[in-house]
Amino acid sequence: MKIIYSSAPVRINDIGGWTDTWFAGKGKVLNLAVNPGIKVKIKIYENRERSKKRVTIYAEDLKESVVIDPDKPDYGSLPILQGAVSLLPVPSECRLDIYVSSSIPAASSVGTSASVCVALLGGLKRLSEQRFIPEEIAVAAHQVETEKLGLQSGIQDQIAAAYGGICFIYMPKYPEARVKKLYIDKSVKQRLNAGINLIYLGKSHSSSSLHETVINALGREGKQFEQVKKLRSLAEAAKTSLENGDLQAYGKVMIRNNECQRALHPELICEEADAVISLAEKYRAEGWKVNGAGGRGGSITLLGSPDAGERCKMLGEINTLGRGIRQIPVSLADSGLSVFCK
Repeated sequence: MKIIYSSAPVRINDIGGWTDTWFAGKGKVLNLAVNPGIKVKIKIYENRERSKKRVTIYAEDLKESVVIDPDKPDYGSLPILQGAVSLLPVPSECRLDIYVSSSIPAASSVGTSASVCVALLGGLKRLSEQRFIPEEIAVAAHQVETEKLGLQSGIQDQIAAAYGGICFIYMPKYPEARVKKLYIDKSVKQRLNAGINLIYLGKSHSSSSLHETVINALGREGKQFEQVKKLRSLAEAAKTSLENGDLQAYGKVMIRNNECQRALHPELICEEADAVISLAEKYRAEGWKVNGAGGRGGSITLLGSPDAGERCKMLGEINTLGRGIRQIPVSLADSGLSVFCK
Protein backbone atom coordinates (compact mmCIF):
# COMPACT_ATOMS: atom_id res chain seq x y z
CA MET A 1 0.00 0.00 0.00
CA LYS A 2 1.21 3.48 -0.92
CA ILE A 3 0.17 6.63 0.98
CA ILE A 4 0.20 10.21 -0.30
CA TYR A 5 0.04 13.09 2.20
CA SER A 6 -0.83 16.64 1.20
CA SER A 7 -1.67 19.84 3.04
CA ALA A 8 -2.63 23.44 2.31
CA PRO A 9 -3.04 26.51 4.54
CA VAL A 10 -6.21 28.58 4.85
CA ARG A 11 -6.59 32.32 4.25
CA ILE A 12 -7.32 35.15 6.69
CA ASN A 13 -7.48 38.94 6.63
CA ASP A 14 -8.26 39.39 2.96
CA ILE A 15 -7.77 43.11 2.38
CA GLY A 16 -9.57 43.97 -0.87
CA GLY A 17 -11.84 40.93 -0.74
CA TRP A 18 -14.97 41.24 -2.93
CA THR A 19 -12.76 42.62 -5.74
CA ASP A 20 -11.46 39.21 -6.90
CA THR A 21 -14.85 38.24 -8.34
CA TRP A 22 -16.57 38.21 -11.74
CA PHE A 23 -18.90 41.03 -10.73
CA ALA A 24 -16.00 43.30 -9.70
CA GLY A 25 -14.33 42.70 -13.07
CA LYS A 26 -10.84 43.52 -11.85
CA GLY A 27 -9.35 43.61 -8.40
CA LYS A 28 -6.53 43.65 -5.91
CA VAL A 29 -6.30 41.57 -2.74
CA LEU A 30 -3.67 41.09 -0.06
CA ASN A 31 -4.19 38.13 2.26
CA LEU A 32 -2.34 35.99 4.79
CA ALA A 33 -2.01 32.21 4.59
CA VAL A 34 -2.07 30.52 8.00
CA ASN A 35 -1.79 27.12 9.62
CA PRO A 36 -3.35 24.88 10.75
CA GLY A 37 -4.97 24.32 7.40
CA ILE A 38 -6.25 21.24 5.58
CA LYS A 39 -4.67 17.79 5.66
CA VAL A 40 -5.33 15.05 3.12
CA LYS A 41 -4.23 11.41 3.24
CA ILE A 42 -4.72 9.18 0.21
CA LYS A 43 -4.32 5.41 0.71
CA ILE A 44 -3.80 3.60 -2.59
CA TYR A 45 -4.74 -0.05 -3.08
CA GLU A 46 -4.95 -2.38 -6.05
CA ASN A 47 -8.47 -2.45 -7.50
CA ARG A 48 -8.63 -6.22 -7.73
CA GLU A 49 -12.40 -6.36 -8.14
CA ARG A 50 -12.22 -3.78 -10.98
CA SER A 51 -14.98 -1.87 -9.22
CA LYS A 52 -16.15 1.39 -10.80
CA LYS A 53 -17.01 2.82 -7.38
CA ARG A 54 -13.40 2.70 -6.33
CA VAL A 55 -12.97 5.92 -4.36
CA THR A 56 -14.09 6.37 -0.75
CA ILE A 57 -13.89 9.87 0.73
CA TYR A 58 -13.91 10.43 4.49
CA ALA A 59 -14.50 13.98 5.76
CA GLU A 60 -13.30 13.20 9.25
CA ASP A 61 -14.33 16.44 11.00
CA LEU A 62 -17.82 16.33 9.49
CA LYS A 63 -18.10 12.59 10.24
CA GLU A 64 -19.29 12.02 6.68
CA SER A 65 -18.17 9.61 4.00
CA VAL A 66 -19.14 8.77 0.43
CA VAL A 67 -18.22 6.04 -2.05
CA ILE A 68 -18.05 7.22 -5.65
CA ASP A 69 -17.26 6.34 -9.21
CA PRO A 70 -14.64 9.03 -9.97
CA ASP A 71 -15.75 9.09 -13.61
CA LYS A 72 -19.42 9.68 -12.70
CA PRO A 73 -19.68 11.65 -9.41
CA ASP A 74 -23.14 12.59 -8.20
CA TYR A 75 -22.08 15.67 -6.13
CA GLY A 76 -24.87 14.96 -3.68
CA SER A 77 -22.58 14.49 -0.69
CA LEU A 78 -19.25 16.26 -0.12
CA PRO A 79 -19.50 18.00 -3.52
CA ILE A 80 -16.17 19.90 -3.32
CA LEU A 81 -14.29 16.67 -2.70
CA GLN A 82 -16.18 14.78 -5.40
CA GLY A 83 -15.54 17.65 -7.82
CA ALA A 84 -11.79 17.56 -7.14
CA VAL A 85 -11.62 13.79 -7.63
CA SER A 86 -13.54 13.99 -10.91
CA LEU A 87 -11.20 16.67 -12.33
CA LEU A 88 -8.13 14.42 -12.48
CA PRO A 89 -8.26 10.83 -13.77
CA VAL A 90 -7.97 8.05 -11.21
CA PRO A 91 -6.29 4.99 -12.79
CA SER A 92 -8.78 2.13 -13.14
CA GLU A 93 -6.32 -0.27 -11.49
CA CYS A 94 -6.34 1.83 -8.28
CA ARG A 95 -8.74 1.96 -5.37
CA LEU A 96 -8.45 5.01 -3.10
CA ASP A 97 -9.38 5.80 0.49
CA ILE A 98 -9.18 9.59 0.90
CA TYR A 99 -9.17 11.15 4.39
CA VAL A 100 -9.64 14.91 4.81
CA SER A 101 -9.27 16.74 8.13
CA SER A 102 -8.83 20.20 9.63
CA SER A 103 -8.98 21.82 13.06
CA ILE A 104 -10.62 24.90 11.48
CA PRO A 105 -14.44 24.81 11.67
CA ALA A 106 -16.17 24.34 8.33
CA ALA A 107 -17.68 27.43 6.70
CA SER A 108 -15.68 29.83 8.88
CA SER A 109 -14.97 32.35 6.07
CA VAL A 110 -11.28 31.49 5.73
CA GLY A 111 -11.42 29.69 2.38
CA THR A 112 -11.57 26.14 3.75
CA SER A 113 -13.36 24.72 0.69
CA ALA A 114 -10.67 26.14 -1.61
CA SER A 115 -7.91 24.76 0.64
CA VAL A 116 -9.56 21.33 0.69
CA CYS A 117 -9.73 21.36 -3.09
CA VAL A 118 -6.11 22.52 -3.49
CA ALA A 119 -4.79 19.90 -1.04
CA LEU A 120 -6.74 17.07 -2.66
CA LEU A 121 -5.80 18.09 -6.21
CA GLY A 122 -2.14 18.21 -5.15
CA GLY A 123 -2.37 14.66 -3.81
CA LEU A 124 -4.11 13.41 -6.94
CA LYS A 125 -1.43 15.04 -9.10
CA ARG A 126 1.19 13.02 -7.21
CA LEU A 127 -0.92 9.87 -7.73
CA SER A 128 -0.62 10.36 -11.48
CA GLU A 129 3.08 11.21 -11.01
CA GLN A 130 2.61 14.72 -12.32
CA ARG A 131 4.50 17.67 -10.91
CA PHE A 132 2.23 20.31 -9.39
CA ILE A 133 2.61 23.99 -10.21
CA PRO A 134 0.88 26.36 -7.71
CA GLU A 135 -0.67 28.48 -10.45
CA GLU A 136 -2.15 25.44 -12.22
CA ILE A 137 -3.50 23.95 -8.99
CA ALA A 138 -5.14 27.27 -8.01
CA VAL A 139 -6.81 27.55 -11.43
CA ALA A 140 -7.99 23.93 -11.31
CA ALA A 141 -9.44 24.34 -7.80
CA HIS A 142 -11.31 27.45 -8.92
CA GLN A 143 -12.70 25.52 -11.89
CA VAL A 144 -14.04 22.82 -9.56
CA GLU A 145 -16.12 25.36 -7.64
CA THR A 146 -17.27 27.53 -10.54
CA GLU A 147 -17.52 25.18 -13.52
CA LYS A 148 -18.22 21.74 -12.05
CA LEU A 149 -20.37 22.88 -9.14
CA GLY A 150 -21.68 26.22 -10.45
CA LEU A 151 -20.79 28.11 -7.25
CA GLN A 152 -19.87 31.76 -6.74
CA SER A 153 -16.15 32.00 -6.07
CA GLY A 154 -13.48 34.66 -6.20
CA ILE A 155 -9.92 33.63 -7.05
CA GLN A 156 -8.02 34.62 -3.91
CA ASP A 157 -8.70 31.61 -1.67
CA GLN A 158 -7.30 29.06 -4.11
CA ILE A 159 -4.21 31.22 -4.67
CA ALA A 160 -3.53 31.60 -0.94
CA ALA A 161 -3.84 27.84 -0.42
CA ALA A 162 -1.55 26.96 -3.34
CA TYR A 163 1.13 29.63 -2.82
CA GLY A 164 1.06 30.27 0.95
CA GLY A 165 2.77 33.26 2.56
CA ILE A 166 1.58 36.84 2.22
CA CYS A 167 0.08 37.13 -1.25
CA PHE A 168 -0.65 40.28 -3.20
CA ILE A 169 -3.01 39.35 -6.00
CA TYR A 170 -3.71 41.60 -8.97
CA MET A 171 -6.64 40.52 -11.13
CA PRO A 172 -6.54 42.53 -14.39
CA LYS A 173 -9.54 40.63 -15.69
CA TYR A 174 -11.55 37.86 -14.05
CA PRO A 175 -10.32 35.15 -13.50
CA GLU A 176 -6.75 36.02 -14.54
CA ALA A 177 -4.25 36.65 -11.75
CA ARG A 178 -0.77 37.99 -11.20
CA VAL A 179 0.59 36.88 -7.86
CA LYS A 180 3.39 38.43 -5.83
CA LYS A 181 4.50 36.88 -2.55
CA LEU A 182 5.66 39.51 -0.06
CA TYR A 183 8.84 38.84 1.90
CA ILE A 184 8.93 41.22 4.84
CA ASP A 185 11.62 41.94 7.41
CA LYS A 186 12.06 39.10 9.90
CA SER A 187 11.34 41.25 12.96
CA VAL A 188 8.17 42.64 11.33
CA LYS A 189 7.02 39.15 10.50
CA GLN A 190 7.60 38.03 14.10
CA ARG A 191 5.53 40.96 15.41
CA LEU A 192 2.79 40.26 12.88
CA ASN A 193 2.73 36.58 13.80
CA ALA A 194 2.48 37.45 17.49
CA GLY A 195 -0.28 39.99 16.97
CA ILE A 196 -2.56 38.20 14.51
CA ASN A 197 -5.55 36.43 16.07
CA LEU A 198 -8.35 34.47 14.41
CA ILE A 199 -11.68 34.59 16.23
CA TYR A 200 -14.47 32.19 15.31
CA LEU A 201 -17.86 33.89 15.64
CA GLY A 202 -19.72 30.89 16.96
CA LYS A 203 -21.56 29.57 13.92
CA SER A 204 -20.90 28.52 10.37
CA HIS A 205 -20.91 31.24 7.77
CA SER A 206 -23.78 31.15 5.31
CA SER A 207 -23.65 33.07 2.03
CA SER A 208 -27.45 33.35 2.00
CA SER A 209 -29.48 35.74 -0.11
CA LEU A 210 -27.66 38.69 1.50
CA HIS A 211 -24.62 38.27 -0.74
CA GLU A 212 -26.85 38.05 -3.82
CA THR A 213 -28.39 41.36 -2.76
CA VAL A 214 -24.95 42.95 -2.53
CA ILE A 215 -23.87 41.47 -5.87
CA ASN A 216 -26.98 42.83 -7.58
CA ALA A 217 -26.30 46.29 -6.16
CA LEU A 218 -22.68 46.17 -7.32
CA GLY A 219 -23.76 45.08 -10.79
CA ARG A 220 -25.45 48.42 -11.34
CA GLU A 221 -22.13 50.23 -10.79
CA GLY A 222 -23.86 52.95 -8.85
CA LYS A 223 -22.91 54.45 -5.51
CA GLN A 224 -22.23 51.03 -3.98
CA PHE A 225 -19.59 50.24 -6.59
CA GLU A 226 -17.46 53.08 -5.20
CA GLN A 227 -16.80 50.81 -2.21
CA VAL A 228 -15.24 48.22 -4.54
CA LYS A 229 -12.85 50.86 -5.86
CA LYS A 230 -11.93 51.75 -2.28
CA LEU A 231 -11.32 48.08 -1.47
CA ARG A 232 -8.87 47.77 -4.37
CA SER A 233 -6.90 50.77 -3.10
CA LEU A 234 -6.85 49.35 0.43
CA ALA A 235 -5.11 46.20 -0.81
CA GLU A 236 -2.35 48.42 -2.22
CA ALA A 237 -2.17 50.34 1.06
CA ALA A 238 -1.88 47.10 3.04
CA LYS A 239 0.95 45.92 0.78
CA THR A 240 2.83 49.19 1.23
CA SER A 241 2.36 49.11 5.02
CA LEU A 242 3.83 45.62 5.33
CA GLU A 243 6.71 46.35 2.99
CA ASN A 244 7.50 49.42 5.12
CA GLY A 245 7.25 47.37 8.31
CA ASP A 246 4.45 49.64 9.61
CA LEU A 247 2.00 47.35 11.40
CA GLN A 248 0.12 50.29 12.91
CA ALA A 249 -0.70 51.50 9.39
CA TYR A 250 -1.59 47.94 8.37
CA GLY A 251 -4.04 47.73 11.28
CA LYS A 252 -5.69 50.97 10.23
CA VAL A 253 -6.14 49.56 6.72
CA MET A 254 -7.88 46.52 8.24
CA ILE A 255 -10.35 48.79 10.05
CA ARG A 256 -11.04 50.84 6.92
CA ASN A 257 -11.61 47.64 4.94
CA ASN A 258 -14.05 46.43 7.58
CA GLU A 259 -16.02 49.66 7.34
CA CYS A 260 -16.09 49.40 3.53
CA GLN A 261 -17.71 46.01 3.95
CA ARG A 262 -20.25 47.54 6.32
CA ALA A 263 -20.95 50.24 3.72
CA LEU A 264 -21.68 47.58 1.11
CA HIS A 265 -24.42 46.29 3.42
CA PRO A 266 -24.70 46.76 7.21
CA GLU A 267 -25.50 43.07 7.76
CA LEU A 268 -22.12 42.04 6.36
CA ILE A 269 -20.74 42.86 9.84
CA CYS A 270 -22.76 40.72 12.21
CA GLU A 271 -23.63 41.33 15.88
CA GLU A 272 -21.03 38.82 17.09
CA ALA A 273 -18.31 40.53 15.08
CA ASP A 274 -19.19 43.90 16.61
CA ALA A 275 -19.05 42.36 20.10
CA VAL A 276 -15.50 41.16 19.39
CA ILE A 277 -14.56 44.54 17.88
CA SER A 278 -15.71 46.31 21.05
CA LEU A 279 -13.28 44.24 23.11
CA ALA A 280 -10.52 44.75 20.54
CA GLU A 281 -10.96 48.50 20.93
CA LYS A 282 -11.01 48.19 24.73
CA TYR A 283 -7.66 46.42 24.71
CA ARG A 284 -6.08 48.77 22.13
CA ALA A 285 -5.90 46.32 19.23
CA GLU A 286 -4.36 47.88 16.13
CA GLY A 287 -6.76 46.39 13.61
CA TRP A 288 -9.75 44.16 12.90
CA LYS A 289 -11.48 42.82 9.82
CA VAL A 290 -14.28 40.32 9.23
CA ASN A 291 -12.91 37.52 7.07
CA GLY A 292 -14.20 36.80 3.59
CA ALA A 293 -17.28 38.50 2.27
CA GLY A 294 -18.84 38.95 5.72
CA GLY A 295 -22.38 38.22 6.85
CA ARG A 296 -23.76 36.02 9.60
CA GLY A 297 -21.29 33.70 11.32
CA GLY A 298 -17.77 33.02 10.11
CA SER A 299 -14.76 34.67 11.70
CA ILE A 300 -12.82 37.88 12.21
CA THR A 301 -9.09 38.64 12.20
CA LEU A 302 -7.65 40.89 14.91
CA LEU A 303 -4.25 42.55 15.02
CA GLY A 304 -3.75 42.83 18.75
CA SER A 305 -1.94 45.47 20.75
CA PRO A 306 1.88 45.43 20.61
CA ASP A 307 1.67 44.82 24.37
CA ALA A 308 1.52 41.07 25.06
CA GLY A 309 -0.35 41.60 28.33
CA GLU A 310 -3.10 43.58 26.57
CA ARG A 311 -3.41 40.86 23.92
CA CYS A 312 -3.72 38.18 26.59
CA LYS A 313 -6.47 40.10 28.42
CA MET A 314 -8.31 40.73 25.15
CA LEU A 315 -8.32 37.06 24.18
CA GLY A 316 -9.31 36.03 27.69
CA GLU A 317 -12.37 38.27 27.62
CA ILE A 318 -13.28 37.30 24.05
CA ASN A 319 -13.32 33.65 25.10
CA THR A 320 -15.92 34.49 27.78
CA LEU A 321 -18.40 36.08 25.35
CA GLY A 322 -20.25 32.79 24.91
CA ARG A 323 -22.39 31.94 21.87
CA GLY A 324 -19.55 29.73 20.66
CA ILE A 325 -17.23 32.71 20.08
CA ARG A 326 -13.62 31.64 20.61
CA GLN A 327 -10.04 32.09 19.52
CA ILE A 328 -8.58 29.65 17.00
CA PRO A 329 -4.76 29.63 17.38
CA VAL A 330 -3.06 30.20 14.00
CA SER A 331 0.39 31.08 12.71
CA LEU A 332 1.61 32.49 9.41
CA ALA A 333 2.26 29.83 6.77
CA ASP A 334 5.31 30.55 4.62
CA SER A 335 4.54 27.66 2.29
CA GLY A 336 1.42 26.73 0.40
CA LEU A 337 0.52 23.29 -0.97
CA SER A 338 2.82 20.52 0.24
CA VAL A 339 2.80 16.90 -1.03
CA PHE A 340 4.88 13.85 -0.14
CA CYS A 341 4.64 10.06 -0.35
CA LYS A 342 5.37 7.09 1.90
